Amino acid sequence: MSSLLSFLLLLPVILLVLTIHEVAHGYVAYKLGDPTAKMAGRLTLNPLSHIDPLGLILLLMVHIGWAKPVPVNPYYLRNPEKDMVLVALAGPLSNFITGGIAAILIRFLYPVLPNILLTMLLYFAFISFILCFFNLIPIPPLDGWRIASYFIKDRDFKFKMERSGMWLLIAVLLIPSFIGIDILGIILRPLVNISFRIFLGKVPFVF
Repeated sequence: MSSLLSFLLLLPVILLVLTIHEVAHGYVAYKLGDPTAKMAGRLTLNPLSHIDPLGLILLLMVHIGWAKPVPVNPYYLRNPEKDMVLVALAGPLSNFITGGIAAILIRFLYPVLPNILLTMLLYFAFISFILCFFNLIPIPPLDGWRIASYFIKDRDFKFKMERSGMWLLIAVLLIPSFIGIDILGIILRPLVNISFRIFLGKVPFVF
C-alpha cells in the first residue's frame, strides 16, 4: 500500500478516534450534571467540532497531535473530585471499548472484508488502544494524572506536577530522539498487543 493511500486512510481514523475520546469526556460530564460541553456544541461526533488547528498540524507533520479538549466545569458536578475521575476515565475507556469492537469485527469478518476496510479497522483498533493507554500515563495534562491525583494527598507535590507536567511529558516524547530508546513503545506496545490478543484471539495481527 502506498504511503499516500495509507495517509488518506489513517487521517479520518485518527480524527474519529480523537473525537470519540473527547465526546466521551463531555458526555459523562453532562450525565454527572455539567452542561458545559453540551452548551458548547461539543457532544457531537463531527470531527470538525473537535479539531485543534495546532494539534492537527503537528499530527500531520510529526505524527504527535491532539484534539481540542472538551470544556468541563467541575463546579456543576454533584461530587466534583470523584466525578472528575469518572470524566477523565471516560476518554481512555471509550477508546478501549471502541478499539475492542473494531478488533472483534476483524476477528469474525476479516476473511470477507475488503483490504481497505480491513486496513481502516486495524488502524482504528491500533490507534484507539494507543490513545487509551497513552492517556492513562499519570503525567499532567493526561487523563491518567487526573485519575492518579485523586489518590494523592500531598498538595505541594500535585502543585509542582501540574506546573511542570507538560515539560515532563514533552521530555518523555523527545527522549527517544536523543538516546535511541523508545520508552513509550516499551510501555505501550505490550499493552496494545495484549489488547489485540484479548479481542482477536488467534487472528494473526500483532503490532
